[in-house]
Amino acid sequence: MESKARCIIVGASHAAAQLAPALRQQGWTGSISMITDEYYLPYHRPPLSKDFLAGTKDLEQILIRSPEIYRKCNIGISMGATATAIDRANKQLVLDDGQRLDYDKLVLTTGARVRKIDIPGVDLNGVFYLRDLSNAQNIKKYTGADKRIVIIGGGYIGLETAAALRKQGNQVTVLEAMPRILQRVTAPEVAKFYGRIHAEEGVEIIADEQAIAITGDKKVASVQCQSGNEYPADAVIIGVGVIPNTELAAQAGLLVDNGILVDEYARTSDKDILAAGDCTSHYNPIYQRQLRLESVQNALDQATVAANTICDNLKPYSALPWFWSDQYDLKLQIAGLSQGYNNVVIRGDIKTSRSFAAFYLQDEKLLAVDAVNSPQAFMLGKKLILQNTPLDPEQLADETLPLKSLLTG
Repeated sequence: MESKARCIIVGASHAAAQLAPALRQQGWTGSISMITDEYYLPYHRPPLSKDFLAGTKDLEQILIRSPEIYRKCNIGISMGATATAIDRANKQLVLDDGQRLDYDKLVLTTGARVRKIDIPGVDLNGVFYLRDLSNAQNIKKYTGADKRIVIIGGGYIGLETAAALRKQGNQVTVLEAMPRILQRVTAPEVAKFYGRIHAEEGVEIIADEQAIAITGDKKVASVQCQSGNEYPADAVIIGVGVIPNTELAAQAGLLVDNGILVDEYARTSDKDILAAGDCTSHYNPIYQRQLRLESVQNALDQATVAANTICDNLKPYSALPWFWSDQYDLKLQIAGLSQGYNNVVIRGDIKTSRSFAAFYLQDEKLLAVDAVNSPQAFMLGKKLILQNTPLDPEQLADETLPLKSLLTG
């Protein structure tokens, strides 16, 4: 029998696309409504800086689920609508057009937005951030063979974008303000590897180069740096991180600390409001600390937990974080979190090949692994992290010794 209970999902992210059908699978018979300020069905965001930007995939190919799935599961999707407030006392969601929607359960999958920089010229035509589909569509209008593209930011998004645009024949320059690329997320050895690959592919990477202004008359012409160097540009793409969208939760009085605070069941400080994905902060029992993860897998896992919770099927969230990055013919798979490492063990030829694994150790404890074109090292690395037994760095580096032999049991 159909229930009159109402579940509203704010956002059309990976978490939302996972959560809505999962609710039906768990037995939710009430209404399900998804509210999004975009005008598209939920789509995969990682391809925006890869296949979509490179032109090898179109919108239909990056949709997370087909329209038929939402129809089959009787999921209502309101596009072009923005949630402006949560009235917790009356259990209503307020929209920008004044509508007040009643809910029994509310799920925030609001994701994150780009971190913006405040320098002269950022409003010129041809200056972009890359976070959503409309960003990627607009960038494609300004790029093509022999176009001069300057990317501000040498993190994964910047490097993925550089790779995609270089494959199209663009002349690409990456400016990184820190002493090296990928400074916050990888060891120097891995950063040096990616610097070599991009150089081989024809991308110019300049570290320790702070952009201070973008010049041009209405349209971008160049990027000026603190060093005095100036880089001509037909387009500028800025990728300097993201900020979680927590304002809606904070205004409603929910607990927020670098993300909407949720427990192991994806519940916020209000038992009838849950949250999942990039916008959340949760305690991870594996690393024994509070985490906010910008990860598709985290969004999917947390959304599944939230669906279970809403349907009174409590299953705690406890997962090893993992991520990936595609650049050229390289597939980087990252298992775990490397913060706190004091030793990096390289397995394979990182100096001349395109395949290796970097193991991040805190003394003899394995924290994380970066595996480039090495799926076995990634899979076994995950197991070794969860195994949590002391490891001998020399054995990890020894390619004649199978990684599998280091597993106990």
